[in-house]
Amino acid sequence: MRPYVRLAPIALSVALFAALAGTAGIGAADATPPKNGLDAAARARLVGAHLLTLQWIGWGNLDGAGRATVTDRGDALAVEGEQRGHGDSEGDYVRVSGRIVAATRDGFTFEGTILTRVSHIAGGRTCRRDGTYHFETRTGRKYWRMQEIDNPCDTAADYVDLYFLDI
Repeated sequence: MRPYVRLAPIALSVALFAALAGTAGIGAADATPPKNGLDAAARARLVGAHLLTLQWIGWGNLDGAGRATVTDRGDALAVEGEQRGHGDSEGDYVRVSGRIVAATRDGFTFEGTILTRVSHIAGGRTCRRDGTYHFETRTGRKYWRMQEIDNPCDTAADYVDLYFLDI
């Protein structure tokens, strides 16, 4: 168990600021605050074209993956993307539209809309999610997975994944 250390409020603020700025170990005076929770390293990992998948649409490889584009808008990163089903999943889709408002080394916070339509879930109706969602990666994975997996329109679990750049 790690010992409990009490920091004075000002020391805690400096330590938190340095950690968020990605400059732990560098004097706080040298630190550049992240732009709305998005530091330069997070922006570099996120801005660009990504693969997008919902596990119900295509199995086993990324041949049928959709595309999502993350665009730097200054105060946030805009996200727009879609995967459409083919063959047995014709008519199924996942669509994302919104913005990334915060990011860390292991994930990001997305605010917006996620639409899914899968023929065998919720009677084949479109399921709409509006709100804040958290995407995280784990060691060895090459994607961020939405953590709020419970489908609000059915008892299914939806794995919405955004793949790292250059996959």
